[in-house]
Amino acid sequence: MHMEYKFGDIALNSTLKKKPEDNDRFHYIGLEHLDSGSLFVQRYGADTAPVGEKLIIKKGDVLFGKRRAYQKKVAIAPFDGIFSAHGMVLRPNETIINKNYFPFFIRSDRFLNEAIRISVGSLSPTINWRDLKELRFELPPIEEQERLATLLWAAYDLKESYKNLITATDEMVKSQFIEMFGTPLSATQKWPIVPLKKCCEINPPRPKSNLLDSAMVSFIPMQAISEEGYIIKNEHKEYREVKKGFTYFQNDDVLFAKITPCMENGKGAIAYNLCNGVGMGSTEFHVLRPIGGLSNSHWLLHLTRLPLFRQEAERHMTGTAGQRRVPANFLSEFSIGIPPIKLQNDFKDIVIQADKSKAELQQSIDNIDKVMKSLLP
Repeated sequence: MHMEYKFGDIALNSTLKKKPEDNDRFHYIGLEHLDSGSLFVQRYGADTAPVGEKLIIKKGDVLFGKRRAYQKKVAIAPFDGIFSAHGMVLRPNETIINKNYFPFFIRSDRFLNEAIRISVGSLSPTINWRDLKELRFELPPIEEQERLATLLWAAYDLKESYKNLITATDEMVKSQFIEMFGTPLSATQKWPIVPLKKCCEINPPRPKSNLLDSAMVSFIPMQAISEEGYIIKNEHKEYREVKKGFTYFQNDDVLFAKITPCMENGKGAIAYNLCNGVGMGSTEFHVLRPIGGLSNSHWLLHLTRLPLFRQEAERHMTGTAGQRRVPANFLSEFSIGIPPIKLQNDFKDIVIQADKSKAELQQSIDNIDKVMKSLLP
């Protein structure tokens, strides 16, 4: 039988703080170190001692981002150290909630949605403990929580192993690119060096079209492009809504995010399955169109996603802080040895097979997520 409890009875909010000393920087965890969807802290530390008082944490504490809770940042402290004052350090009341079940409860939709609901402030909404502690939640008996925790951790570990396989697949594709085509900035490239504008069209003009204003086209804003190189949302809109003030592209074009921080974060993708073959999107895209028989979109995308390419693009950015952009002439004049189209097509086949494997792994992850949600309140 489920029982209802106030959150203040379920969890302790530890508010002990300290002013960091120099050595504390090695064991500092900020909100920027927490990844939404992961209970594990993968990054930590600071170049200098953090400024201002920070929360004291113990290994095993649950760290929760109370500022901008909609980002859903929840993690388990991997060591004793200090944590951002914009978070909460939560510990379970083990007479009410199982310690292994507790992290999954905190990251559950039920808890996070309620926490988001009571956040206050507009620009940087924050949760107050006085409000959070009064929220009421139903919990299963301790024995049932223990059983659920065993299932949840087994599912979570399996999900993490699939995510690691996806990462390994991405790394394999990057390595394959370098093995097949060499390093773009190397002085000793395998093929004659030409400017990129000789390999593809840069921001080609919109062709004359008989497309009706009422016709549906794909709309791809910046947020629809992932940092992993894919379009994650293909929205359809009437052409009249988007024909002005947006960037035109078509199937097989490569989209390159030109503005900071999207460019540095790796945003870019190949346009495909566009409604009526037409896409309209952010004006912060550069468009690279392959030239038939000379280049293909997969080679272009992975070239422009290489860290070396992005670093060079960053060096050539123009504009003021927050509005810096990669100029089109950087792309046009970037020197590259263009490989034979057959080799590019061989690479394309490798990428397609890798993407197929990743899609299958992602489907398994999605199925695990559904199972995990069914086990939580």
